Amino acid sequence: MTTAKLQGKKIAILAADGVEDIELVSPRQAIEEAGGTCELISLESGEIQSMDSDITPKAKYSVDKTVADAKISDYQGLLLPGGTVNPDKLRLDKNAMQFVRDAYDQGLPIAAICHGPWSLSETGIAKGLKMTSWPSLQHELKLEGANWVDEECVTDKGVVTSRNPGDLPAFNKKIVEEFAEGNHSDRR
Repeated sequence: MTTAKLQGKKIAILAADGVEDIELVSPRQAIEEAGGTCELISLESGEIQSMDSDITPKAKYSVDKTVADAKISDYQGLLLPGGTVNPDKLRLDKNAMQFVRDAYDQGLPIAAICHGPWSLSETGIAKGLKMTSWPSLQHELKLEGANWVDEECVTDKGVVTSRNPGDLPAFNKKIVEEFAEGNHSDRR
């Protein structure tokens, strides 16, 4: 069922090679079904390779813009899908981490699933937030000052986090709500 909750909203999906396929495809579909549009932002132009369970190559997706050329002011939200390799590559890229930090500082809703919250710890965004992630990230997130919990979907100050692909139904529902709500200038 198509709704217009996100009509006129453009969401940036920041991902690199190694992104978990379902964590890219399922939220993107939910955003588009709600009337939003998505742009895939990555480290390099061309295509990125998605994976199934970090091991099996799944599909290739065309990159709309490189992170060096993208401006966060062109978007109304940011999606950070997981997969182990994808966020590990992103957090080593200065432009990618600045893009994430700028999204947060400008009050944009941010959604991160599985290993996606790595970017939130790398940029200092995790500090003081209640959040969840893939279990192996909990130590790092706690060290960064997050209140890590083992829950299906957690939202704090416009930052939505979930643990794994099994959480996608709840995650997708919540990200559409947060992206529809818009700016969270109350973060400071």
